Amino acid sequence: MEGPIGAGKTTLAQRLADTFGFDTLFERADDNPFLTRFYQDPARFALQTELFFLFQRADQLRGLRQQDLFSGPRVADFLVDKNRLFAEVNLDEDEFALYDNVYQHMLIDAPAPDLVIYLQAPTPVLRQRVLKRGHAFEQRIDPDYLDRLNDAYTRFFHFYDRAPLLIVNAAEIDLASGDADYQQLVAELLDIRTGRHYFNPRPLV
Repeated sequence: MEGPIGAGKTTLAQRLADTFGFDTLFERADDNPFLTRFYQDPARFALQTELFFLFQRADQLRGLRQQDLFSGPRVADFLVDKNRLFAEVNLDEDEFALYDNVYQHMLIDAPAPDLVIYLQAPTPVLRQRVLKRGHAFEQRIDPDYLDRLNDAYTRFFHFYDRAPLLIVNAAEIDLASGDADYQQLVAELLDIRTGRHYFNPRPLV
């Protein structure tokens, strides 16, 4: 799963894992000690925040390789590529040059996904969902920041071709608990083998 903050990645990833009996691989944003400070003062704490996430991601992938868990199916709520995407949005030019130098030297070797599901939604919808889920460190998110992040995801996936891609219009559907919406999505993704696909379900009334 991928998409900006509030798109529903983790919820959908867990539901798909439960449906198919797959293991999961989740981001651990709550573990980042700089994240709350980043939302309070982005310019001051962006570099520390992004480097922590980069090192955390490398540790996650290293741990999986050591445990030889890549042999079985796994549902993740992130792409490793997102680290660099966030860094480009959050860091100034000099900070990003430093970050990118670290990134390139780490040589993070992530496996190519069998399928990427990109959840799209307008910024006001994302903002509403972020506020509703009530994570304390997210309550100060600037709508302009969400908007810039949303635009960055749009640009990134316009060129993405590392794996089959399903782009989902998640603005007005309930993939968390809505069975009809969810079953439509499952039926769609089971038919995907290659290429780029679009899923624009209409909520049933």
